[in-house]
Amino acid sequence: MSDEARILEPSVSSAYWRGAIGWVPDGAWWRPWRLPPERADRAHADALLFPAQMAAGVRAQVRTDASSLRLPIAYDESDSAWPLDVTVDGDLHQRIEVALGEQVLEVGLPDGEHDVVVWLPQKGRSAVGGVCLEGASAAEPMGMKPRWTTYGSSITQCSAAAGPSETWPAIVADRLGWDLTCLGFGGQCHLDPIAEHAIAQTPADVISLCLGINIHGQGSFTARSFAPQISGFVERVREAHPQARLAVMTPIGSPDREESPSTGGLTLVQMREAIGEVVAALNAHAAEITLIDGLSILGLDEADLLHDRLHPGPEGYRLMGERLTAALGDLA
Repeated sequence: MSDEARILEPSVSSAYWRGAIGWVPDGAWWRPWRLPPERADRAHADALLFPAQMAAGVRAQVRTDASSLRLPIAYDESDSAWPLDVTVDGDLHQRIEVALGEQVLEVGLPDGEHDVVVWLPQKGRSAVGGVCLEGASAAEPMGMKPRWTTYGSSITQCSAAAGPSETWPAIVADRLGWDLTCLGFGGQCHLDPIAEHAIAQTPADVISLCLGINIHGQGSFTARSFAPQISGFVERVREAHPQARLAVMTPIGSPDREESPSTGGLTLVQMREAIGEVVAALNAHAAEITLIDGLSILGLDEADLLHDRLHPGPEGYRLMGERLTAALGDLA
């Protein structure tokens, strides 16, 4: 072990900082974006750009023998402190409540070389400096992994998960050994062009799209426009990544919305049927898309796992992680 400190600075090209589409400088800080920041003025959707600046799935990861790490972090746009997770060899090592404002977090690490991951809070805005590894003689990237992009709503952002390492995308990525880019945006999964650009520009071996619940909630599309918009979005994702494994997932169970039409005139039952028809039509043209029934991931008989009858709580997200590990693992 060395007496010198090694600093891992955030950047899109970093092998250590993963999960951000872009990094925007803010004085001495770096802010992660999960949509292309250079396209922000063309998004025309401030409500989407807000959760795009939340760090769901953004993390620093390194194989190191450091004795401890330090992370400068500034946290805001939250109504309370929120957890940051440090895992060691895949197990939760320390969960730290990140308070509002600027601070430096310090975490002791076990002796020897380990895979260390620092998961930033999945809710609120985080700005960071470089991770400082104290006493490290080794600091290596954790190796090439299959690259996975997942797109969805708050049920993919997972604000109500116990911590950022226990969102269902984080669980799947850990279990399958995938390099996660999480494009889950609370209330904002509406097939926006900027999200499509983010998916298209991000190298991926596996892509999953969890579609429908926000479109129902806000009536974004009608019975006339829903299926064509889903089809166009999915087809363009496939054209951008012709070799990637691609899965489309319908909404999980939501008892209050199954038979209740949105302002666009669609129930969740009808949305699932329409998404299934879209995937079947695209597959007839060799799109090779896997359809995942959201009810097989969290069903109507498991509504007790929805803390507000819409969003899963911590146990619901853990169960989703287990079931989606199996469903998506078949794609690898």
